[in-house]
Amino acid sequence: MAEIYVSNISASLLGKLASHVYEEASRAYVVYEDLQGIKDPLSIVNGVLLGAEEKKEQRQGLREWLRQIQNVCYDAEDVLDEFECLKLRKQVVKASGSTSMKVGHFFSSLNPLVFRLRVTRRIKDVRERLDKIAADGNKFGLERIGGDHRLVPRREMTHSHVDASGVIGRGNDREEIIKLLMQSHPHGDGDGDKSLCVIPIVGIGGLGKTTLAKLVFNDKRMDELFQLKMWVCVSDDFDIRQMIIKIINSAAYASAPAIATQENISSLDIEQLQSRLRYKLSGQKFLLVLDDTWNDDRAKWTELKDLIKVGAAGSKIIVTTRSNSIASMIGTVPSYILEGLSIENCLSLFVKWAFKEGEEKKYPNLVEIGKEIVKKCQGVPLAVRTLGSSLFLNFDLERWEFVRDNEIWNLQQKKNDISPALKLSYDQMPSYLRHCFAFFSLYPKDFGFTGALIANLWAALGLLRSPVGSQKMENIARQYVDELHSRSFLEDFVDLGHFYYFKVHDLVHDLALYVSKGELLVVNYRTRNIPEQVRHLSVVENDPLSHVVFPKSRRMRTILFPIYGMGAESKNLLDTWIKRYKYLRVLDLSDSSVETLPNSIAKLQHLRALHLTNNCKIKRLPHSICKLQNLQYLSLRGCIELETLPKGLGMLISLRKLYITTKQSILSEDDFASLSNLQTLSFEYCDNLKFLFRGAQLPYLEVLLIQSCGSLESLPLHILPKLEVLFVIRCEMLNLSFNYESPMPRFRMKFLHLEHCSRQQTLPQWIQGAADTLQTLLILHFPSLEFLPEWLATMTRLKILHIFNCPQLLYLPSDMLGLTALERLIIDACPELCRKCHPQFGEYWSLIAHIKHISIGETKARQRLFRIQSQLRLRL
Repeated sequence: MAEIYVSNISASLLGKLASHVYEEASRAYVVYEDLQGIKDPLSIVNGVLLGAEEKKEQRQGLREWLRQIQNVCYDAEDVLDEFECLKLRKQVVKASGSTSMKVGHFFSSLNPLVFRLRVTRRIKDVRERLDKIAADGNKFGLERIGGDHRLVPRREMTHSHVDASGVIGRGNDREEIIKLLMQSHPHGDGDGDKSLCVIPIVGIGGLGKTTLAKLVFNDKRMDELFQLKMWVCVSDDFDIRQMIIKIINSAAYASAPAIATQENISSLDIEQLQSRLRYKLSGQKFLLVLDDTWNDDRAKWTELKDLIKVGAAGSKIIVTTRSNSIASMIGTVPSYILEGLSIENCLSLFVKWAFKEGEEKKYPNLVEIGKEIVKKCQGVPLAVRTLGSSLFLNFDLERWEFVRDNEIWNLQQKKNDISPALKLSYDQMPSYLRHCFAFFSLYPKDFGFTGALIANLWAALGLLRSPVGSQKMENIARQYVDELHSRSFLEDFVDLGHFYYFKVHDLVHDLALYVSKGELLVVNYRTRNIPEQVRHLSVVENDPLSHVVFPKSRRMRTILFPIYGMGAESKNLLDTWIKRYKYLRVLDLSDSSVETLPNSIAKLQHLRALHLTNNCKIKRLPHSICKLQNLQYLSLRGCIELETLPKGLGMLISLRKLYITTKQSILSEDDFASLSNLQTLSFEYCDNLKFLFRGAQLPYLEVLLIQSCGSLESLPLHILPKLEVLFVIRCEMLNLSFNYESPMPRFRMKFLHLEHCSRQQTLPQWIQGAADTLQTLLILHFPSLEFLPEWLATMTRLKILHIFNCPQLLYLPSDMLGLTALERLIIDACPELCRKCHPQFGEYWSLIAHIKHISIGETKARQRLFRIQSQLRLRL
């Protein structure tokens, strides 16, 4: 059943109406009294919304009433956004001093007189609808609830790599699967194939099939048994072309993780892909895990199996699936039926997530209730863990009894219904968090999220609560993510300090799809008509777009193409979207094949985020794009044919994040100096760029990424006083060893990533200027680096140090014990240094043994980290 998030939306709306900014603007256009007419009935309605949301499941009329409020709140939000558009446009006109721009502004729809007439009509419409809704609400007998207090204390965030010691009750299952993998299986699958064994692992969702497969996949015995290991998440789509691409990319990571990035092979035809796949697998004894398989089409399975039979004898496939019939169809040995955890193991898992270690002894009454709760979870670890997390450090007896006695347990469960335990945990989240959670449904299963990606989406859609003081939107988003993680809704969480990465369990993804029905929609081959009430859509397959009927309603706020290599192909469709959906907040045209954007793009005055990543055909952008004064995020990365940036870029005064690929050799410093809100700036594949800036100051820039700019010669750190994050990757001509006059300037840098710096024999001296702030340092592919300077040991805040592929590096600083904050040290592909740092026996071991997490020459850690780093760069 579709979820309704009206309390979150109405609270945000009331906050805006009460702000000084909107009061001032409404008085200036003589509509202050009209806006107050919205505020009063909205305040009345808002007071009973929490109670209404809690009762909506039982009363269909109440659900419809809430939906009406939600629709009118969205419309009111669009009205208020008009004030923001006008304010920003006036700022640009005033700053320009241009007579022609002032004349154009007078004759535009943002002329004060025209604006007032239009907005007054819309405010009146919203007020009349709100008055009626408020009157209708009296018949439901709702009571005012003071506030939403459904918060959970956060537990410490940890690295969630699957560790056998952290998994409860699956040791025997792991050994049984490994025993099957070690057998020869000479009888094949009955079709004469004696080279490929398929082992299905079958169980209901959330039982731990993926966790078990990971335990097996990461077992050291598998490295000795197989030459090549590959992991592919299949999920709902078993398109043979996409399967081949996934296997090729997984094989590339497994064989050369240090240099592998996600291959852009989507343009290859099927014959070329098959040839590439055969080359990768030919003669290799491999282990392939196909996780979360739903395909019941035997012809598709046979086609894939025939392609991968080129491996050496003894190659094996593990398939995880919820379906016994699929397992029977593809398995060459009897299915391994994964059973639920025992009550004892469930209780151990529950206690681990509901209490701090040892604390359960103080609350024997709660543990007894916990026993009754876990019985209802039917042995499903995900359900146990999620409910335990929802009760973490909550010692209120009534709350525990509420979970135990909730009527959701009594609902009759059908085969593919959402787990009651997950839905119950979801219902306990505050409204703002439930609203944000729903947007995970727009991305495919097993999607790797970065903090930046999800923060950008939530911020663009206005889902983040207004910052307090100098609090950043990114920090608010991180708080939301941390809370979701603490409730066990996220997994595979990796924290690199300023950046973080995670996934959503496939059963949790099902929950996101379930609660988002109605307002959010994923477009695939089954989609024909998009309902009028849809406001956010995600296209995960290109083929259906030609026959999909898009709604004529102007409600659409989000259009995404989240899958790498897949984008919009029709210019006519793009023109339709721009003409029809003028309230769009997010427009993702990544990987599209359009050759230009229409001038009408300027009509999307409410747009916050525009993604044009990897549009390889675009040569120029219309200058009208610079009229998008609300735009906060603009990505031109990978637009390798883009000849020049649009004229007037400095008019994008709300821009916070800008990603650039261009053939330009000189940048307009005036334009960049005008971007006073710019916090993140990226230059990638700008082959002709020799200098970034010489005279311009970028006083607010916090993140700078420079990658594959082969002609770049200098890096002007002195003009970036607030820089906190710096990436420098594959810039062959860049001299990092520039000298500063004494005393060394101080930097605020927290995260530094240096990669493929072939000219460096030692680390740049200026890094010492960040001794008091640097928390993460990554040094990758320094072929000439011979030693680490002694001053590195003065980095008192350094938490993460990663050194990879520095073959000439022989020495660590002598005072490594001085790095008291260091929590994670990874050294790999540095042969002599790895030998000296060998656990227990290496001569440097005593210098580093105090560090909490150490990885020396560990291939698995290296492969995983490179996967994550590539995702971070793609989705920064």
